[in-house]
Amino acid sequence: MICFNRPPYVGNELEYITDAVNRREICGDGQYTKKCSRWFEERTGAAKVLLTTSCTHATEMAALLADIHPGDEVIMPSYTFVSTANAFVLQGGVPVFVDIRPDTMNLDETKIEAAVTEKTKAIVPVHYAGVACEMDTILDIARRHGLYVIEDAAQGVLSAYKGRALGSIGDYGCYSFHETKNYSMGEGGALLIREEDSVLQAEIIREKGTNRSQFYRGQIDKYTWMDRGSSYLPSEINAAYLWGQLNAAETILEDRMRSWNRYYEGLLPLQEQGKIELPVIPEGCSHNAHMFYIKAADLEERTALIAFLRTREVQAVFHYIPLHTAPAGKRFGRFHGEDRYTTRESERLLRLPLYYGLLPEEADQVVRAVQAFYAGRTL
Repeated sequence: MICFNRPPYVGNELEYITDAVNRREICGDGQYTKKCSRWFEERTGAAKVLLTTSCTHATEMAALLADIHPGDEVIMPSYTFVSTANAFVLQGGVPVFVDIRPDTMNLDETKIEAAVTEKTKAIVPVHYAGVACEMDTILDIARRHGLYVIEDAAQGVLSAYKGRALGSIGDYGCYSFHETKNYSMGEGGALLIREEDSVLQAEIIREKGTNRSQFYRGQIDKYTWMDRGSSYLPSEINAAYLWGQLNAAETILEDRMRSWNRYYEGLLPLQEQGKIELPVIPEGCSHNAHMFYIKAADLEERTALIAFLRTREVQAVFHYIPLHTAPAGKRFGRFHGEDRYTTRESERLLRLPLYYGLLPEEADQVVRAVQAFYAGRTL
């Protein structure tokens, strides 16, 4: 069976983990946490990058930094993981879902402004599949209405929009290093902070609401409880694993891109025949080969395709039941405007296996399996 995902492993992770253990440096903010943070700061231009225990927690920190209060509205797509909404719901915020673009599956920037009310506090673009949302338009809307922009760039590490790293464009950006992501620490994430004047508050939130970070830098002689916060600091062991991957970041990216391109070239004839749709990468966007998906005609065809691929030893999956259709989505949020594409497109999308180390012959096997399914189907 060609599995859908395998967590990335390059071979040097244990060396760094062992080093951290041998030096008895296993709690957070040791040298590996700092190395990873600097690595991202240098490559994104963010004023500060703070490793967190998950992308979920990075988004929760962003909600606290944006001072979300009960009743504040936050505009986001419904086609996203639950953490995008949960982070704001935990502060009493109200997710306001708007429709997506059918080409990229991203938040439709033309639907945002109509959803803005006097209660709106932030816009949360989700860069699906590591492909950027139309950030110039989103930033312009936010500027004119005085709104925060919090990028959910969980899938967007090393992707860019017009040369700018995803996660570094809005006020705050959130990365994921879950085992399914291009670069992993098992469970983990990072918060990217654009402006220097937000860094101290972010450090306080991350350290249980205390100014302990300043204490360890020798800036104060004792630390105390300053504000709201929680324990968002990851273990140094997790950071050491991630550091091993960052040292091979380009190798991982190139490997994934080869598989992505192999899928695209192999399946392009089916798109030209009108049987499937392939991913769209808009001009000005550079992606990171986080995933490769195809779109079937409808839910019935996708269900049949998943079952067929399994008979050919290929594990393919779908994801994201639109949040506005879920019990919690109905309870805590609302959909603004027409759901023209969100549900329809989510029911068509199918993700193919893609991970670091996927062999060319395995990718070809997947392509042949998809081709075999459609060989017997007519439009």
